[in-house]
Amino acid sequence: MFPLKDENPTEITPFVTVAIIVANVLVWLWVQSAGSGTGFVESLCLYGAIPGEITGAIPAGSLIPLGTTHACRVGSGLGSGSLVSSMFLHGSWMHLIGNMWFLWVFGNNIEDSMGHARFVVFYLLTGLLAAGAHILVSFSSGVPTVGASGAISGIMGAYIVLYPRVRVLTLVVFLYFIRVVALPALALLGLWFAFQLVQGTLVGSSQAGIAFGAHVGGFVAGAALIKLFERRKLVAAKRAKRRLSRDELPPWERW
Repeated sequence: MFPLKDENPTEITPFVTVAIIVANVLVWLWVQSAGSGTGFVESLCLYGAIPGEITGAIPAGSLIPLGTTHACRVGSGLGSGSLVSSMFLHGSWMHLIGNMWFLWVFGNNIEDSMGHARFVVFYLLTGLLAAGAHILVSFSSGVPTVGASGAISGIMGAYIVLYPRVRVLTLVVFLYFIRVVALPALALLGLWFAFQLVQGTLVGSSQAGIAFGAHVGGFVAGAALIKLFERRKLVAAKRAKRRLSRDELPPWERW
């Protein structure tokens, strides 16, 4: 299931959401060499979060194989500083595009619910908590962790708390079934969270190459913290606008 657009009007221009997207794209193009050459590999080693390096489980100076021809030397990166830098790195074009799309669909409404400054703090905080959750379940892993998905998971956790009934136009693909359907955020994001939780439990982040622990941790952090960050007047205005929009629809199209 891939979200295309939510039916949730905004009250303020999402400057921070756009700025984060632009920053991620620029880092991918200039710092990570758009995923090619030695620049890409060096970015993973220098700025990616390596759990075993951060926790000290892997001795300094050790070489961590990265593919068949490259390796990262433990201690040459940013250490704990990589918990922030890794949030702006990605592993492929599809990784970048997917994350930025989810950030745009759900992030603009969460920024809209709390204002620009609070959103910056919320985004970074949930991203750090997500990284902490990943390290907790992958304590000695030598695999560099990159991606904005931990922080974006926090945004999705916040969204399901604030706007569970908002409909999200979703592309559903299952074998030969391809449809665009309107799903309530509770169903879409709830299924997404359940998948992350089950996959993380059965497979584990280290074996799968996907930081399921970060996804679960970020989602829980966002859901738990949103009430501390929200500005009730902004949320109330959004909900009032949605009610007005539904009142203008025929009964069979209202949610």
